[in-house]
Amino acid sequence: MSFASALATFVIAECALAIIMAAAWTVVRATGQTGWVDSIWTFGVGATAAALALAPSGGGEGWRRAAVAAAVALWALRLGGHIFARTRKTPDDPRYRALIEGWGEAAPLRLFGFLQIQAAAGAALALAVALAAHAGAEGLRLQDALGALVFAAALAGEASADAQLARFRANAANRGKICDVGLWARSRHPNYFFEWLVWVAFAIAATGTVTGLLAWAAPALMYAALRHGSGVPPLEEHMARTRGEAFRAYAQRTPVFFPRIL
Repeated sequence: MSFASALATFVIAECALAIIMAAAWTVVRATGQTGWVDSIWTFGVGATAAALALAPSGGGEGWRRAAVAAAVALWALRLGGHIFARTRKTPDDPRYRALIEGWGEAAPLRLFGFLQIQAAAGAALALAVALAAHAGAEGLRLQDALGALVFAAALAGEASADAQLARFRANAANRGKICDVGLWARSRHPNYFFEWLVWVAFAIAATGTVTGLLAWAAPALMYAALRHGSGVPPLEEHMARTRGEAFRAYAQRTPVFFPRIL
């Protein structure tokens, strides 16, 4: 894929996701429930990325385009489905609610702008997927195999972290406690870590040309967003406020993002 094609792909993704996130804003305004934002974003990014991966105009063999499209669709269905099920039980997301309350009367307009920033970030992710799908090389490359292995590990790890947290919360004896079992004993946010690793996998698979290096913007953006933006900081602020000393003790013994190996 040429730089011109990559730019056109990003613009198409941005336009599609801008509309999708405007719809997400409308849902929040109509229902007052912020939990739907992330599921709409996930399904929107997945659908946009899969469509761009399957497009034959960017080059790349048919099997590669189909495999990459299937991978991003699997990611979207698993994560989006998980968030959707969670939101049906708990419609509000404390991170978005804290932002809205902090914005005051300007909340509707500022939320719209915030969701459009998410649309732009999603377009960068969709571009990474398209670059992996249209790598242009013939046959299976080493980086394709490595990317597939990293993707499988990331998807399994994120699903395991989500399942462990769900089981912990389902136990009435754990009410008010902090999940510190399994992967949650090795990282305070293992789900975020494995989500970041998903996009490392697509970047690995896209590597091979100068244009393909643009795909590394995806994990860079995801790390910035999850570790320093709308992921870890507001969630940990909420945990510190609601769990107090228990969370501070947990934070002292558990790494914030990258899991402890030993």
